[in-house]
Amino acid sequence: MGEKVFVKVDLENEGHCQQLLQLLNLYMEDIMGNNKPMPINLGPRIIAGLKNHSSYLGFFVKYKSEFVALANCNYLFSTFAAKPLINIHDFIVNPAFRRKGIGKFLLDKIAEYALAEGCAKITLEVRDDNIKAKNLYKKVGFSSGNPSYLFWEKKLG
Repeated sequence: MGEKVFVKVDLENEGHCQQLLQLLNLYMEDIMGNNKPMPINLGPRIIAGLKNHSSYLGFFVKYKSEFVALANCNYLFSTFAAKPLINIHDFIVNPAFRRKGIGKFLLDKIAEYALAEGCAKITLEVRDDNIKAKNLYKKVGFSSGNPSYLFWEKKLG
């Protein structure tokens, strides 16, 4: 376990910004992402947008000194619990480092962080056909809820 290190993203650190974009690009290239690389001019807009988004929270996992996983999150507020919550928007483990417990490590550390911050819960979205991700999420205690919840979207523009 000593090989894995939990690191909070620092958007003022240029190295962190580069690693965030590299991992996010891997996610976009994945079949469970867009299945194509990040558009050339999108990276700087992502970093600028995250820097201006006051509820952004991000975490890396470094494995043997290499950045291998990323969770882009946002603080939200649970009115039913009257406490903050953390929503995981992007969750990426570099494909070359999968099946090493890195995803579980990252989710466990986010849960520890959320608990320490007084959060009511952690939420995330997952594609219905992403069986591997769903199995990981179930393994660490996530469920579709009772009753089951669906994530819907309305694209604008």
